[in-house]
Amino acid sequence: MDSIIIRNAIVSEKAALEALQLRASLANEGDRAALLANPDAIEQPIEQIASGDVFVLELNGKIAGFAALIPKPDGDTELDGLFVEPDLRRRGVGRLLVEHCAQIALSKGSLNLCVIGNPHAEAFYLSCGFEMGGWTETRFGPGLLMRKRLLA
Repeated sequence: MDSIIIRNAIVSEKAALEALQLRASLANEGDRAALLANPDAIEQPIEQIASGDVFVLELNGKIAGFAALIPKPDGDTELDGLFVEPDLRRRGVGRLLVEHCAQIALSKGSLNLCVIGNPHAEAFYLSCGFEMGGWTETRFGPGLLMRKRLLA
């Protein structure tokens, strides 16, 4: 039986989280060329970790994924990043992180968890209860504007 813990990231994990972000991002074939051309895109701000807005999922004592949150001016919360080790995808790690982040956002008074998602992740976000809200332009092309209502 797997041991799963979701906890706050710690500042000393910054490099490990960025390495995981790079592995996860490069695993998406459509993102690879843009990321290799723009390595500065891989960054986990230390201030975000220090503020307690980055959450790590450990599977059997090893980091399997992480997610980051940003409060929005309108009171909603943005899912600012969600990364899972490529060899652990489709094992529920991402879904558990989304649900944890939704509970954190709700506990802080947010009514919605929002994300600007990569188009290749649309089915995943829909399966987690997000609704499509439109499109936006990002540094690397079109992004999905999605929202998960936190209260029924």
